[in-house]
Parts: sequence; structure tokens; C-alpha cells
Amino acid sequence: MAEEESASTSYTEDDFYCPICQEVFRTPVRVAACQHVFCRKCFLTAMKESRVHCPLCRGNVTRRERACPERALDLETIMRSFPGNCRCCSQRVELYRMRQHYKTCEKYQDEFGVSSTVPSFQLSPDTVANSNSEASTSENAEAYQEEDHAEPADDQPTFDCPLCEEGNMTRQRLLDHCNTDHRGQVVPVICPICLSLPWGDPTQLTRNFVSHLNQRHQFDYGDYVNLQLDEETQYQIAIEESFHVNI
Repeated sequence: MAEEESASTSYTEDDFYCPICQEVFRTPVRVAACQHVFCRKCFLTAMKESRVHCPLCRGNVTRRERACPERALDLETIMRSFPGNCRCCSQRVELYRMRQHYKTCEKYQDEFGVSSTVPSFQLSPDTVANSNSEASTSENAEAYQEEDHAEPADDQPTFDCPLCEEGNMTRQRLLDHCNTDHRGQVVPVICPICLSLPWGDPTQLTRNFVSHLNQRHQFDYGDYVNLQLDEETQYQIAIEESFHVNI
């Protein structure tokens, strides 16, 4: 306990604000070479632009970090007991709960509008198609096909189809490939996406692989969870955050 208090006293409130979004860290991650810290989502978004450089100092970022940055667990621990001032109402709030406070702070809402913590979801091609005219639907479909068949980015994991051995496919391309070429094919195989996750079991067979893809892999797990943590830890974090949201 004394060590934690000593560590927290060496920080100021400004040390817990992301240099990209200028908000309190949300799932902070740290670049190994330069030790700069960012929100995980901000960092991954920046990596799509700069590819190999730290967004703050242009230092080198490894390929592994670009795909799965190291979580700054020491800062997360301190944020749970380190209070800060709301920038609008000056209420003292633990930093790890500050973003949640902004959602209910009337002065913050009046000053900045909708909180930046509200996630923005990109509409899928099907959703866009249903909401636009026939002409724009065709344009969206063509753009989606071009993006889907483009070469995968360096930081994107790729997989081989266990049903036909076609390789170097992103999660989305593997999903589309199996729905097109293997629908109705029921063969016990090991899911390459599940196997790539930290909790993946190399002995776990999936009886209906195509159905499994459609039920479990319609999204990238890395967008929503920290792949460096085991499944039990993920559950504990989700339960704790849910508790604080609902009180």
C-alpha cells in the first residue's frame, strides 16, 4: 500500500490525459521504446495512419506493438485511487471514472456536447445499402469489395482457411470466403481465429466451422478486449466496470 501511495504522488493529473484525444486515459497502452502512453483506441487509430512511428515523438513502434500494444497496468491501478477535477463542474472524481462522470455532468454536456466516450460505429455495407438509394447502394458495394480484396495491412492478422487451405486472409475475408465457398460444408476443424487468441485451445475442434464464424467472429476481438489478458481477468474487469456504471 505504501509503495502504491508513493508511486501515485510522483504523478500529476495531467499525466493521465491522452495526448491524442486530450481526455483521461481509457485502457492506456505504453510504447516500449519511448514510454509514451495513449488510449488504446487512439493508439491503434494513429497506427493505421503512421504505421511505424509513435504518434507523439515519431519513435519506432514494433510490429507486435502495432497489433497488440502493451497495456499500462501500473497507470490503470493508480487511476483507481487518484482523484481529479471535472474540467467543468470541478467535482472530485477518481480518474478511472472520469469519462463516466462526463456522461452525466450537465455542465460538461453544455460545454462540449455529447461526451467523446460515446463510441462511433462504422455502418456495415448492408446497413448502408438499406438506408440509401439504389445508385448509392451500388457504389457502396463496389467500394466494399475493393476494400475487402485489398492486401491486408502489416498489423492485421491473417488466417488460412482450414477447409481448403487458401491463405493470407483477414478475418472478414475468411468469413466471406467460407460463406461463399463452404456454406453447408460440415467438417470438424480447428478455428484459426480462436487459436490465435491468448486463450485459444489447439485441441478444440469446431464441428460446423462456417456457422461458428458467423456466430463468433463477426467482429475483431482486439477492438473490444485487451488480448494480453486471460479470459478470467477480462470477465473480472467487465463485471467491475459494469458495477460502477450502474451505481
